[in-house]
Amino acid sequence: MIPLSFAQRRLWFLNKLEGPSTTYNMAGALRLRGPLDRQAMATAINDVVQRHESLRTVFPDHAGEPYQQVLDLQDAHVTLEIVEPDDLMAALRQAANHVFDLAGSPPIRVTLLVAGPDEHVLMIVGHHIIGDGWSTAPLLRDIGRAYQARSHGRAPDWEPLPVQYVDYTLWQAELLGAADDPDSVVAGQLSFWAKELAGAPECLSLPTDRPRPPAATYRGDVVPLTIDADLHARLAELARANGATLFMVLHAGLAVLLSRWGAGEDIPVGSPLAGRTDEALDDLVGFFINTVVLRTDLTGDPTFRALLGRVRERALAVLENQDVPFDLVVEQLNPERSPGRNPLFQVMLTVQNAPRDVDLVPGLVAEMEAVRTPTAKVDLSFTVSECFGPDGAPAGLTGDLEYALDLFGRGSAEALAAGLVRVLAAVAATPEVPVSRVDVLVPDERRALLDLGAGGSVTWNRNCSRTCSPRGRRRSRT
Repeated sequence: MIPLSFAQRRLWFLNKLEGPSTTYNMAGALRLRGPLDRQAMATAINDVVQRHESLRTVFPDHAGEPYQQVLDLQDAHVTLEIVEPDDLMAALRQAANHVFDLAGSPPIRVTLLVAGPDEHVLMIVGHHIIGDGWSTAPLLRDIGRAYQARSHGRAPDWEPLPVQYVDYTLWQAELLGAADDPDSVVAGQLSFWAKELAGAPECLSLPTDRPRPPAATYRGDVVPLTIDADLHARLAELARANGATLFMVLHAGLAVLLSRWGAGEDIPVGSPLAGRTDEALDDLVGFFINTVVLRTDLTGDPTFRALLGRVRERALAVLENQDVPFDLVVEQLNPERSPGRNPLFQVMLTVQNAPRDVDLVPGLVAEMEAVRTPTAKVDLSFTVSECFGPDGAPAGLTGDLEYALDLFGRGSAEALAAGLVRVLAAVAATPEVPVSRVDVLVPDERRALLDLGAGGSVTWNRNCSRTCSPRGRRRSRT
């Protein structure tokens, strides 16, 4: 039996613990304009399912121990469901909320929605256990190649993949070694994380609109987060001038925002890493992503430039110890657990930089469309993608803030998203400003706080302390 990778084990365990749900669904929609050969597309989808073993893998268990079972080609046929909906967006949301049986059939579903005579939307929904954000590029690229071949009456002629996901799973176990072997990679990296996160707050104290429930419902919503081209360019220049990356600048800015919103001076934030530490994995569809915790120290009221230096130093150390799976880190540190919050961090920052090439055939225009499922895996999750002009110049950042409806109302989420943009604008203009002087409030929020100081009331309330007890107080694309 082929074991699950460490990342897969976590999702499988959550699926067993919480029951089948849409929390870890990945949904993508491709709007296709032009004459479409539906039969060629249906055949192309199955060509790609045959090419990538992860897309035809199920996850049964034996005596409670899960394993990967790669289905034979004849048992893994994916039917392209063709739908002519009255309400296209409602149909997309319905498709995105499909609930998968991980043990029964491959967790992927493909629907072709007819939007007009020469307009379709190809909706691909899969469980996170078989793919990640970086998988989008090879998946779409292979669908395009297969469709181009099938539309000309032939099978795709592509080079075999150098490895499959099961090869990665076995290689990962061999690379990391055993935790009880002091000379193993996993033991050394677990030692780093034990020191790195010693004494970190188990739960950030943020001004929430509602008390934290005993168990998270994972209901969520999103508000837009946009940074214009001018600020994007200034942030990129700030990063270059300080030997940092744009991610590091955004992370430092987020830490300032959270601190000024009441989270203190020790700010742990989770961030995903691509996890594809070998070029052989670049063209593979699979779940390689790992999550790391970046802890930011704001003590001593540093300038933003100095804080960025702290973030840079810590991030580089974290990247050297990114191989150990997040779940092993949690197991090693054994923080106080609560079904109402994520362990070790409750806020995430993601900078999307995975390629999203879409190129099918001449005469057929393909455009990606965002499809969001109404879930929130953590309290707050900030996600942005960089845009560039034809000359490669920064053209802005687009993204969103996903927030847990258990805790926040839309107004608070909008204020946080706007607050991050204000922080970044302020520090880009004056990086020598002490972080305590960075203004994160708009006039209405400032008046509310002044009213509170004068004996009035505001709707914010810090509820984290009701459920959280503080404790003492190789290659990456991040």
